[in-house]
Amino acid sequence: MKENTFYLISLGCAKNSVDADSMAALLINDGMVPVLKPSQARFLIVNTCGFIAPAREESIAELKNLSAKKKSDQLLIATGCLPQRYGAHLLDQVKGIDGIIGTRNWMDIASYIADFRAGNPPVQRFNIPETSLRMDYKNLARVSLQGASAYLKIADGCRRLCAFCAIPLIKGKNVSRPIDNILNDVQFLQQMNIKEINLIAQDTTDYGSDLGMRDGLTTLIDHICEKAPLIPWIRILYAYPGFVTDRLINRMASLPQMLHYLDIPLQHADPGILKKMQRPSNIDQTIQTIEKMRKAMPDLAIRTTFIVGYPGETEREFQTLLDFISEVKFDRVGVFPFSFEKGTASEKYGDPISEEEKADRVERLMMMQQDISLKLNQKWVGKSMRVLIEGTDDTHSIGRTFRDAPEIDGLVFLDEKVEPGTLVNAQITGALVHDLTAKLL
Repeated sequence: MKENTFYLISLGCAKNSVDADSMAALLINDGMVPVLKPSQARFLIVNTCGFIAPAREESIAELKNLSAKKKSDQLLIATGCLPQRYGAHLLDQVKGIDGIIGTRNWMDIASYIADFRAGNPPVQRFNIPETSLRMDYKNLARVSLQGASAYLKIADGCRRLCAFCAIPLIKGKNVSRPIDNILNDVQFLQQMNIKEINLIAQDTTDYGSDLGMRDGLTTLIDHICEKAPLIPWIRILYAYPGFVTDRLINRMASLPQMLHYLDIPLQHADPGILKKMQRPSNIDQTIQTIEKMRKAMPDLAIRTTFIVGYPGETEREFQTLLDFISEVKFDRVGVFPFSFEKGTASEKYGDPISEEEKADRVERLMMMQQDISLKLNQKWVGKSMRVLIEGTDDTHSIGRTFRDAPEIDGLVFLDEKVEPGTLVNAQITGALVHDLTAKLL
């Protein structure tokens, strides 16, 4: 293998993907060469996720797998959430890790590896409280390209104090990128002929709060649509309940580039559980906001996520959640069993609900949601929709509509070959629980 080769795998969310792609760009600029197989690389890099237990387990399993297989002249480096939160404990847990870099030091990856190559093992860089979260570095685009789509990170960290969440422990408080930096990335994406921008942050609706802005996300959207009129789709992910403003709703409804789609994690619907979660608990206000959005955008697609099995959730509170879902009828729903996290505000409640009961509640909720999703999908049969093509073979193509965020929502299947990266008009011919079938118009 060559000395200047690296293999990089990123686990977890799209925000991690942006950091991983930024690290790869820095390494390539420094003369390093990416390879597709671990066996071909001098440096093995795992950008880890540490949000909840299953994510940590996946990251640790990948690190252990590479550690067990690596050759004597290969070096294994863990980056991202796990090193930031657990530091040296990660070195004890996974033998064979040669270096670690936390979330606040991703931009040091090139110099870090340069030290290794020079025979000077660098100081481990992680969990440094006095180091604030840095978002931008050397005019590097903070994006992750996925075919004709891109994730664009507008901020990172979070100032919300959700009792179950470890993100503030890993990332710290919200840090917003300057608008000019974001707009430079937007222009770059337009030049790349990108068809879809997905705006991401831990909480997109908190964008600009640390810069002295009010309703900063709406202001940012105005600038993006003006700066990049050739990008047809702009999607908002990870909004926070109670911060979807009337002005934001107006822009989503009136600007042609803005997709009528919103990812707004609600986490629960029982006021008592929400208060224990340290989340907004005014369910009437949430319903009113959703009604206001649907009035402005009758075709609006809403995705949300819920946690079941939170400490104190009895069958009564769980039924409140089911009733809420039945009433509101979300297009897309993700559900997670409560994950006990040391160091969070929920630690004091313990983890009293059995894994079996959590799994049962997950299944019951999703069974109900599948029926809702299918009926909502069936309403599109016979209608015309724009489809962004993502893949094709000799006779078939797959893509997504505005109702489907990349990687997490449904797909559209067409019995025609269409060039990936193109937006086509199609008539919906069939509906499944998550996906649609269509034909070109």
